[in-house]
Amino acid sequence: MKATTLLPALVLFTIVTVEFGGWSLLGLLNRADVLSPFQERNFRAGHAHAGVLLTLALVFLILLGRTAFSDRAQWLVSLTLLGGILLQSGGFFLHMVVGSEGSGSAGTVVTRVGAVLLATALVSLGIGLLRAGDAAGSLPS
Repeated sequence: MKATTLLPALVLFTIVTVEFGGWSLLGLLNRADVLSPFQERNFRAGHAHAGVLLTLALVFLILLGRTAFSDRAQWLVSLTLLGGILLQSGGFFLHMVVGSEGSGSAGTVVTRVGAVLLATALVSLGIGLLRAGDAAGSLPS
């Protein structure tokens, strides 16, 4: 199965888990003193990043079909993006658990690695789109 067929469906299912995370956050916020302000900020950041980046993934996967990438390259760049999303948003949750106010932690490192993976996937897609546009422009009319 193609990455541009399977992965958008998986992303849509994953967005449901982000919705559950929002429901969980709301429940925690309605109970007094369950989360410290530090934990609340990191929970919100992880949750928000997950939702926005998964929405970006849907657009990414649609655009990926416009490139001339091989099936293998499409899988590689897609999994790079999805790994980046998991690490970027997951790092906030990890920092919430093991980090402390004003200092780095393993969660900070994980978030930064996720950002690098996201940037790699996005730049790769951009290059793929430009190359596909050049190839289409050079075809005889």
